[in-house]
Formats: sequence, C-alpha cells, structure tokens
Amino acid sequence: MEREPMRIREGYLVKKGSMFNTWKPMWVVLLEDGIEFYKRKADNSPKGMIPLKGSSINSPCQDFGKRMFVFKLTAAKQQDHFFQAAYLEERDAWVRDIKKAINCIEGGQRFARKSTRKSVRLPETINLSALYLSMKDPEKGIKELKLEKDNKVFNHCFTGIAVIDWLVSNNTIRNRKEGLMLASSLLSEGYLQPAGDTSKAAAEGLSDTPFLDLSDAYYYFPDSGFFCEGNSSDDDVVVKEEFRGIVVKQGCLLKQGHRRKNWKVRKFVLREDPAYLHYYDPAGGEEPLGAIHLRGCVVTAVEDMPDSKKYDVDNILFEIITADEVHYYLQAASSAERTEWIKAIQAVARTGK
Repeated sequence: MEREPMRIREGYLVKKGSMFNTWKPMWVVLLEDGIEFYKRKADNSPKGMIPLKGSSINSPCQDFGKRMFVFKLTAAKQQDHFFQAAYLEERDAWVRDIKKAINCIEGGQRFARKSTRKSVRLPETINLSALYLSMKDPEKGIKELKLEKDNKVFNHCFTGIAVIDWLVSNNTIRNRKEGLMLASSLLSEGYLQPAGDTSKAAAEGLSDTPFLDLSDAYYYFPDSGFFCEGNSSDDDVVVKEEFRGIVVKQGCLLKQGHRRKNWKVRKFVLREDPAYLHYYDPAGGEEPLGAIHLRGCVVTAVEDMPDSKKYDVDNILFEIITADEVHYYLQAASSAERTEWIKAIQAVARTGK
C-alpha cells in the first residue's frame, strides 16, 4: 500500500549549483523517496527535489580540492548533485540515512506524494541557457560597466534597469512585469548574480521581488570577471591567537546581522582556551567573517524577536551577550540543538580564557 513519504533527516547543507560552480547554503530535507532543498527553512515550497529512485551516493567525494566533507548524489538521469556538510560526523550521518532510503526503495517500497514545488512558469519558447548567451553577446548583449556606490567600485556589472530594458528591446517579453519574472528566474538559476547590498537584500527575500528593476541595484554574469574595490564589510579583526583553542562543537546556525537585521546561514566553530565562537560563510572561505569572545559572556534562550519578520524567525532562538555588551542573536534548527549549543557555550565561557 502506498503512503506519503516521511521525513528522515533535515538540516543545513551547502549545495553546488547545477549550472555554475557556485555553492550556497540550503535547508535540506531527506524524505523516504527523495531530497528536497529550500532557500530558507521557513519556505513552504522547495527550490528543487531529487528523487532517490535509481540514485547512487559516493562519499567521500574529493572532486573539489580544499572543499571538505562533500558527498555526491547521482540521480537516475545521471545528473550529479554535490552537498557539503559542516564536519565529518554530520556528513557520515547524511550519507548513512540516504543509503538506507535508497535501499528501501530498491526493496520495493513505493510512495504517493503531492508535488510541493511552486516555480515560476515561463513560456515554453524561452530557453534560459540560450537567453543567457544572448545577454552576454559582446555586440548585442548587455553592456558591462564600471559602477560606483557607497565608496565602492563594481567592475564588470550592470543595473537591474539595464536587464529589463534589454529584455524589452529584444522582444523577449511584453512588459516590464514579465521582465521581472524572467529576470528573477535567471537570478534563481544562477545566470545572474547580485552585486551590492541592495540587490543582495532583494535576492535574500527582503523585497517584494528577488530581482529589482532599479538603477541602484547591481548585477553581474557569474563568469564575467566581476570584482569589487573599496571598503571591506567585515568589522571584526581576527587575531591568530584565537585559533589555538580546541574545537568543542561546530555546525550551521542562522545569525542575525547587526546592521540590516536580516538572517543568514553561518557555519559556527566553538573553541575553548581561548574561548571563541568563530563564524564563517558555509559556501566557502577559510577566513572567518567574525569572532565572538566568550569569556564572561551570558547566553540564554530567547522566545521571540518582535523586530524580525515572521518567516525569518522560528522561535528557536538564543542570545549571546559578550562582556563588552555586544548582543548576538542566533537561531537553531530545533529545540534540542539550541539546548546543546547553549550548554556548550556556557561551559566554554566558564573555563576558557
């Protein structure tokens, strides 16, 4: 008898894009018949789904040099999907559970499910890959410029208005509203990348549309040679002494930014003696984005944050207040995980330097 597939495991993993060599953190849900991945944990519809029937898994996957804790899932149509865990034990747990699910399907178990994905429906005549190549044409495509904003210089990029203007002038779309839909699809599939705070905030869900038809929203092609010159956005100076401590705990959490108050997935590494909590971009980069000195800190569970949007907060929050009275708000995936982090940080704060 067929039944709805049950959830086996869920959590943050970093997934490689299918079109370009970009890695992004995703909320990943392993069901008995497939893997769904979401841009945010609170999203109702997955960004994609990988059926496990006919799939195979390879771990460890060492195709990416310095990128550790990667496993490869090859779907029935021979399409490879790459996922990166935060640490070894986490990767092995995902691989073990995925293998069990595949073996169960091969044993004859069948499932009935309703599609949950709600994607933008484009006309069948539009081929995003071909459109991307046309947009990049040196003569007839979108012109790449050198733009300045907020004491920064953005090289090899263009504005949101320029994208919509180009789509309209090439008769690809009938109006600017359709252009926003098409540009959002190009952004979602990785054909366009946001540059600067304005476009990045929209792409992260802080605007009505992922793509902005604005003159101060900047974008670039992923293989264009884009680079930014100017002030660094990192506030914390990381001293090498901080890394001498023994790693006590690590994993992905949501962290609220101090300036824009938006939530981003970060990989956290807790060290003792000296007592520091470093956070990193889970998609790559060996240098931490910041460090929290835990000596003399206070860490407590928080039940609500009135200044956050509902879809951003799952009420599994905790707060770290440092000795210098700097407040950090973090969000765990479950109540049990929150308790584990609080206990680990409290222990390190008491005993570490």
